[in-house]
Amino acid sequence: MAEIALQQVEKVYPSGFHAVKSLSLSAGEGEFLVLLGPSGCGKSTTLRMIAGLEEATGGTISIGGRVVNDVHPKDRDIAMVFQNYALYPHMSVRENMAFALKLRKTPKPEIERRVNAAADMLGLRELLDRKPAALSGGQRQRVAVGRAIVREPKAFLFDEPLSNLDAKLRTTTRAEIKALHQRLKTTTVYVTHDQEEAMTLADRVAIMSGGVLHQHAPPMELYRTPVNRFVAGFLGTPPMNFLDGKLEGSGSGLAFGESASGGQRVALPMDWASRVSNAAGRDVVLGIRPQALDIAVHAPGDRPRIRGTVALVEPLGDQMDITLSIPSGRRLVARINAVTVKVGDALEMAIDMTKSHLFEPGEFGKNLTA
Repeated sequence: MAEIALQQVEKVYPSGFHAVKSLSLSAGEGEFLVLLGPSGCGKSTTLRMIAGLEEATGGTISIGGRVVNDVHPKDRDIAMVFQNYALYPHMSVRENMAFALKLRKTPKPEIERRVNAAADMLGLRELLDRKPAALSGGQRQRVAVGRAIVREPKAFLFDEPLSNLDAKLRTTTRAEIKALHQRLKTTTVYVTHDQEEAMTLADRVAIMSGGVLHQHAPPMELYRTPVNRFVAGFLGTPPMNFLDGKLEGSGSGLAFGESASGGQRVALPMDWASRVSNAAGRDVVLGIRPQALDIAVHAPGDRPRIRGTVALVEPLGDQMDITLSIPSGRRLVARINAVTVKVGDALEMAIDMTKSHLFEPGEFGKNLTA
């Protein structure tokens, strides 16, 4: 195990594109750190710089206390698992897993021990003599992980390893990766654009956009106290609802008023006053998680209300998503327990303000209530 530390790391390509901007971040010994963000945010570039496959333009990268900026990838003592498996098609599973050890001239008995141990760990023992073409996508990915395990590196680097799998296999393989980390306790940096993967796998998630790190924290801390509107909107299914408006009133009488014609007024909790009162009279954005909305007759009576007409119903078994058209013309999505609701029904919805936030305007508007 080893700590991976990045200090003020930059990546600027010859074209002038600034892929990663002044990134300072670390993965502690044995930690599972996930780099999360949309396509083009710089997360894969960051991983490739840690691996040595990309050269950092500035800053320092350390693995196990050693600065590795000028260290060749093979000498960094890391193992990387790629999205496309990168298996040798003419080699058996056993040969693929043993290949890197043979290059290092590891003794044959040690190679056999490590390959068999990894195969048992990953359920590959019966597949060791097969070629990759005879394996399913999930089995191939397990072989790629096994090839990394046998090297017994200081750290694992995963670059979107589940992207090529179907939904069921993604869920199964994700669980296998988590169980594997709990067993090996090897420092891991994992790149994904899938927030569900990030939330379920990570000890800590680092959210990036445009080459900038916006927030890094344990998954539930990010979900409950996002630092800005981008983080709030990126985490959570369905995504957070956002309403534009103004902060009205003063002191304990603060309220959010929609700016659009026909907009509604939502009373804000008294305990928000000390945090948001400086924004009174200014434009703000109210963020409401779909899980924060419930039909008023099913919710505590002291919660603020908002009215709407059902525009869409999506059954999900014990739960359902309903899309509401509100008088201002905007739409809100609510995730509620399954009830009898149909398109065209007029509903009054109660808002759980503990699952809501007030933001400054703009894509990266600061969370005023965090």
